[in-house]
Amino acid sequence: MEKEQKLMALRIAFCVLLLIAAHLFIEPGAVRLYVYILAYVAVGADVVLHALKNALRLDFFDEYFLMTIATIGAFCIGEYPEGVAVMLFYQVGEMLSDIAVDRSKESITALMDIRPDYANLDADGAVRKVAPAEVAAGSIIVVKPGERVPIDGVVIDGCSTLDTSALTGESVPREVAEGETVLSGSINLTGLLRVKTSSTYGESTVSKILDLMQNAESGKAKSEKFITRFARYYTPIVVFLAVFIAVLPPIFSGQWSEWIYRALVFLVVSCPCALVVSVPLTFFAGIGGASRRGLVIKGSEYVELLAKVRTLVFDKTGTLTKGDFTVTAVHPEIISPDELLELAALAEIYSDHPVSASIRTAVRKDLDKEIVKNARNYAGEGVSAEIDGRNVFAGNEKLMQRVNVPWHQCHKSGTIVHIAVDGKYMGHIVVSDSIKKQSATTVKRLKDYGVSKIVMLTGDHKNVAAEVAKTVGIEEYYAELLPVDKVNILQQLMAKTEAGPTAFAGDGINDAPALKLADIGIAMGAAGSDAAIEAADIVLMNDNPENIADGIKISRKTMAIVKQNITLAIAIKIIIMLLGTIGIANLWLAVFADVGVTLLAVINAVRAGYNSLKK
Repeated sequence: MEKEQKLMALRIAFCVLLLIAAHLFIEPGAVRLYVYILAYVAVGADVVLHALKNALRLDFFDEYFLMTIATIGAFCIGEYPEGVAVMLFYQVGEMLSDIAVDRSKESITALMDIRPDYANLDADGAVRKVAPAEVAAGSIIVVKPGERVPIDGVVIDGCSTLDTSALTGESVPREVAEGETVLSGSINLTGLLRVKTSSTYGESTVSKILDLMQNAESGKAKSEKFITRFARYYTPIVVFLAVFIAVLPPIFSGQWSEWIYRALVFLVVSCPCALVVSVPLTFFAGIGGASRRGLVIKGSEYVELLAKVRTLVFDKTGTLTKGDFTVTAVHPEIISPDELLELAALAEIYSDHPVSASIRTAVRKDLDKEIVKNARNYAGEGVSAEIDGRNVFAGNEKLMQRVNVPWHQCHKSGTIVHIAVDGKYMGHIVVSDSIKKQSATTVKRLKDYGVSKIVMLTGDHKNVAAEVAKTVGIEEYYAELLPVDKVNILQQLMAKTEAGPTAFAGDGINDAPALKLADIGIAMGAAGSDAAIEAADIVLMNDNPENIADGIKISRKTMAIVKQNITLAIAIKIIIMLLGTIGIANLWLAVFADVGVTLLAVINAVRAGYNSLKK
């Protein structure tokens, strides 16, 4: 409990003691009235002060104004205990709401603890503590057992287990050894690690997560915007209705005290606290619960959209597959396998495509860049370069057609890289990517959740796309696409989709336009590119596609709770307003309709965070 909450608890306790003393031990009269006034001031002074400050700004119609006019009115007609009780229970409800909000923030504020305090920089054999922001990319840092990894990098010495739960939501520690990547924000549990940093702190995983989470509430859902607009028009309407109830009937009946009391009941009930507090809290709780599962949702509007998704479009490489390409076959025509690999690797030496990297890795020896001239990239086709005076082309069938070189078909599944030298076909290399073990389960769960259209887009060969789609259970797919083709197909799918929003899931730089275009962009956070993460609305920190299905489940539960709270609050308030107007409900019942309903709605809202943790 925070300092302000403790102070409020003391004020509430003091007010309760004064109420008990006034009711049981003090005779009716001036002294009792002064005790009631003291109790009122103890618990309601800040509310009245807020109302006066807003009135000076000509902003009359808010909850503070409603509470002030209702409670002062109760004093004016001699209902002292009820006037104090209304303010007392209002403050109790506000305090409990604050506590609930604080607890719902725990999962997000806990992420702030992943911020590293320092880095152990190894400079010429001397290790010294420095701020993470001072460490340059390519530096050597030492991570001791119990410390957080401050910056992303590659292990160059040592082996250990890492706790990555704050990043990915996975509770099982991850084993790392020499040559493996470590992410900032994870905790080194056992051995000493020497790490070569692959980025600066500002570009590291922990920095990206903190930035995402700090801005997670920047977008408001339509439900939240509706409540804001609703309160703006609703409050003045109920104030004028209360004035109407207090003034018009007694003109004919003469029962001024009775009708003023009914108007006060109407005012107390009308406070929109339950809606104003519970709806944003529900979204916040849902986003917090999702973060524990490794999903960073950048705003509540995306919770609402995700709940309605009926079309989901997947990129293949790095999303449904691991994106970890390896050379699985080398089929030379004239030269040896090693020569074919080396030619392809030299031609691809300046390319950052995963297929190019896998070919270079397969060569297993240092390549001489000096002999490579005039390197050129053909988007969606391949590369060419002049190597020792020879014109080398490495790419798919389209590139072979471009240079008029007959190629041989390959019977194996995978990405086929054909190589031609000076117009002669030299053979081809097969590069394969493995499917993520969660991909098939993801597709099945999405279908079970009513996602009626699931599509896969890829720049890969048709036979590779067909095999992956069949394995994971996707019926519709498009292959051999350029980045612009992905955008065009996504636009066509969105134009045809009338049932609900369209989501796109991808990880690469070339996916950024599609992620931005889609109603909801979902990026892989661990292996995804900076551009993809920046363009996305939801980030999966552990790159597990099944978390997309988790996200849909969480968002639907959250939206169900939002609707429950809106229905509960409006229905009970309308009933008590009507009962108060005809003289059946009193101020005590009005207090329940206001504070009680707010508490029920808040308790219900907090469930969004805990429900999201259940499978």
